[in-house]
Amino acid sequence: MSKAREERHSVVNTVDGDTSSSTVIQGRNVHVTPQVAHQVNWPIRFGSIPEAAAHYQHRTIADRLDNDLHSFGTVILRQVISGIGGVGKTQLAAHYARTLRNITDPERRVDVLVWANASTRASITSAYAHASRQLYSTVPEDPEDAAHLFLAWLGDPNKHQNRRWLVVWDDLTDLPQVEDLWPPHDQPHGRVLVTTRRRDHSLTTQGHLIEVDIYTSNEARAFLTQALDTAGIPHSTAELDTLANALGRLPLALGQAVPYMADLVLDCPGYLEVFHDRMTTLEEVFPDWNTSSPLAATWDLSLGQADNLHPRGVARPLMSVIALLDGTGVPEQVLTSPPMLDYLAARHKAKGPRDRPGVSAHQVRTILAGLDRLNLLTRTVSGNSPGRSPHTVRVHQLVQRATREHHMTRPTRETAQTAADALFHAWPEVERDTVLADRLRSNTQALHGRTGHGQYVEKWLWESEGHPVLFWAGRSLGEAGRVHEAVTYWEHMTRAAHKNLGPDHPSTLASRYSLAHWRGETGNLTKVMQALEELLTDQQRALGSDHPHTMTTRHKLAHWDGEAGSPATAAQALEDLLADRLRVLGPDHPDTLATRHNLAWWRGQAGDPIAAAQTYEDLLTAMLRVLGPDHPDTLTTRHDLAWWQGRARGPVVAVTTLQDLLRDRVRVLGPDHPDTLSTRHEVAWWRGRSGDPISAAAALQDLLTDQLRILGPDHPHTLITRANLSRWQGEAGDPIGAAVTLENLLADRVRILGPDHPDTLSTRGKLADWWGEAGDPTAAITAYEDLLIDRLRVLGPDHPHTLLTRHKLALWTHEVGNTAEALKLLAALVQDRRRVLGSDHPDTHTSEQLLQRWYSDLSGE
Repeated sequence: MSKAREERHSVVNTVDGDTSSSTVIQGRNVHVTPQVAHQVNWPIRFGSIPEAAAHYQHRTIADRLDNDLHSFGTVILRQVISGIGGVGKTQLAAHYARTLRNITDPERRVDVLVWANASTRASITSAYAHASRQLYSTVPEDPEDAAHLFLAWLGDPNKHQNRRWLVVWDDLTDLPQVEDLWPPHDQPHGRVLVTTRRRDHSLTTQGHLIEVDIYTSNEARAFLTQALDTAGIPHSTAELDTLANALGRLPLALGQAVPYMADLVLDCPGYLEVFHDRMTTLEEVFPDWNTSSPLAATWDLSLGQADNLHPRGVARPLMSVIALLDGTGVPEQVLTSPPMLDYLAARHKAKGPRDRPGVSAHQVRTILAGLDRLNLLTRTVSGNSPGRSPHTVRVHQLVQRATREHHMTRPTRETAQTAADALFHAWPEVERDTVLADRLRSNTQALHGRTGHGQYVEKWLWESEGHPVLFWAGRSLGEAGRVHEAVTYWEHMTRAAHKNLGPDHPSTLASRYSLAHWRGETGNLTKVMQALEELLTDQQRALGSDHPHTMTTRHKLAHWDGEAGSPATAAQALEDLLADRLRVLGPDHPDTLATRHNLAWWRGQAGDPIAAAQTYEDLLTAMLRVLGPDHPDTLTTRHDLAWWQGRARGPVVAVTTLQDLLRDRVRVLGPDHPDTLSTRHEVAWWRGRSGDPISAAAALQDLLTDQLRILGPDHPHTLITRANLSRWQGEAGDPIGAAVTLENLLADRVRILGPDHPDTLSTRGKLADWWGEAGDPTAAITAYEDLLIDRLRVLGPDHPHTLLTRHKLALWTHEVGNTAEALKLLAALVQDRRRVLGSDHPDTHTSEQLLQRWYSDLSGE
């Protein structure tokens, strides 16, 4: 390592985004570059093409699709199938896709077939990203980047080499959000098929619009003939036509009627007698339609039949709750949770005194299977991973709407509260299953967006103090790394709490606290501190100075003081808070212990790692006495103690301590717990600090694989691992690899956090260093000059990160031989570090010692 490089890496006491502990952890997505074509296992298939519905009926429009799309080389390359819900759009698209999928002749087959759920942008980009991973050996981790890589392949004959491809978008919902994701329209070997309920004129510019209507008379007759013959129900042609016309020849309505008839062994006249009796009560269910909906009547009949399944009377209340949730995927564990079982048990219509009270989870699953059989919902297998429910319930939006608008199943305060209770109970405290967490968030969002009795369901959830699931969902959103979405969520929560509970209610104040917290995570420190100061004033007035929430806000204000560059101020504020918490709560209260914990951290950040380590040692003694050795907070204290021991006594001590902790965390929390992963990170980081960068990089690469699987690519802990992986890559002798890793990380941080977030700025600084180490010190100087301008604007002149930027700028200026300018820069920095940090701060000492060395070199002494 060069002398200048040694000097650059001697600044060990400044936290600038490449260090971590359980207190300071930052991170983002991984991009892997370059994108290199590899040996592809043709043909490529991605997406779950729906199987044919029971008694699938071939339709004339299917022949039209075949004529337009089947022969590759024709001019019609895109087809858009449009129609109202229930007319069979997806079944038409699936039939076409299955037909092409089943062609195995290499001269005629479709080489790439992608079936994508198009209801959200994320679903499309995810499908594209999976296709990219089958086409290329290395693909960007960000689904958006990977998706555009796939689009580039589709649109470039040199890449796809005239191979045949088909992309299907099923249930396109939001056209503006996906404009840049349309596959190319000018590739004769490519085909695009889209299904949508929309009929926007803009769709005609994207492809050939085919409007799908209800069955023709012949199609409806053929469907009923086959289905009723299979069920053994006698019929005449006239009866079939009468039944089909009564149901409006709607494929979904016919599909729901047949299982009902088969269950009750009803012939056509018998079914029609019941159907017409119910029709008058449901003719207003779908006011957007020009005529009364036969689907509504068939829904009622089918649900009535399901209600007779054992245990009786459970299907309707179960569907009333499902109708409030996200029909694209309700985790089954929500529907089998204790709150749901209690709700359903109260509605169980026992046949007699010997009928067992209560409803079991197995019985609910049996009812769901019956509802599936009657085409009221679909149970899909979502995976067999440990801790993950194998089933998800999907419900057609028309069925949900019919359920919400019927007088027997419309939303009530009780169904809303039950749905919220069930979601909250099903929510794991540690979100190991990121797919489940995302579904729970989307179901919570759907719940408080529903309406009933002329008001939003959300109003019922705010009665008393606000349902806990509303708060948990916001926390989950932020901790998943989606901090900007979390800010938007808490802005809504704050408005809703203010409207429903008033400005001084504790839940309103708690929502304001969470909004300020997540705004801080976006990097807007000025705004968050102003918000917290205003909140503190209101809490002191409304709750009193000694209220736990008031003191929590003081605690958070101290934290952001430290993050804003004033660790000594933060430490003093925490000392003052500690005195009050000792007086009000006592020495053993968890909040008091938390204050001692963070006081130790900011003492270390203020330049006294020895004091920090000693404070953590004293705190650990109290934690062991109060909470015991296996409590998560005790383990966290051991984690941070190891960090400051490493700072104060050397990396070998930290590695030894952390390895002992890792064994205990695996035993107590399990190998996939986020805290266990954090300790693995620290072991690797301190190994690098002890002089073994190769081992550190290898360990971080293994950790990254697990974090991507467990936490997801956007989780903050995943991000910090990428940042530190780049450091040890460079230290191991690969500065170019380090720079590439950071370039990808920087793109992700700009995308997710914005250009002014402290983490984004820190990544720019580290990237500048590795450009310089890779042989381009001039580029490093330019990058640091640009970074200094932005840090002065965002953080101010006295922030430690701003001072560090000036230190690095002086270093690289000296590296290129401009000694006079480097001395000038460093001398000015020494004065400012003395003024801001104090003469005893390690960073001040580092700059002073470097300045003396340069003067000595210049004088030849």
